[in-house]
Amino acid sequence: MAEGTTAVTDEWQQGGVSSLDMASLLLCAYELGDWINQSAEVADYLYWKSVVNGDETVGEMKKRFAKAKERFAECERFGRFHPDYNDAKDKLKDIERELDGVECVRRFKQAEQTVDEMLYDVSRMIAESVSDTIKVPGNEKAAGGCGSGGSCGCGSGGCG
Repeated sequence: MAEGTTAVTDEWQQGGVSSLDMASLLLCAYELGDWINQSAEVADYLYWKSVVNGDETVGEMKKRFAKAKERFAECERFGRFHPDYNDAKDKLKDIERELDGVECVRRFKQAEQTVDEMLYDVSRMIAESVSDTIKVPGNEKAAGGCGSGGSCGCGSGGCG
């Protein structure tokens, strides 16, 4: 990868980026992606994802969660003044807590968070290598995760 990176850097220093340079840059990006995919963190994530997907108890909980989420969404259309709003919300949170109590789900979420942090760190390093003042996509922990509208991929239905 270092040779390809050096070639791209040399071209940039000589005054511009051609389409051939973009091809080299893309090759480096794919190589970096391959390295990340071969990491222990990604292996751990994939392992726990397969355990969660293969667990029948979790599968049943996910179905219950999806139904509760659908019911809450229906109530939410009318706001908190809907007569079943609080009950639907409480039921949704109860099932989510129940899911979070399952070890394989907890371990999956931990592994997912680890991979997310690694990807964020890599993207931040790339951005900062371009400029110290460049904006980097945020990695707000409160904004992601299961049940918050994020895209955690656990399949619990809580990630919209």
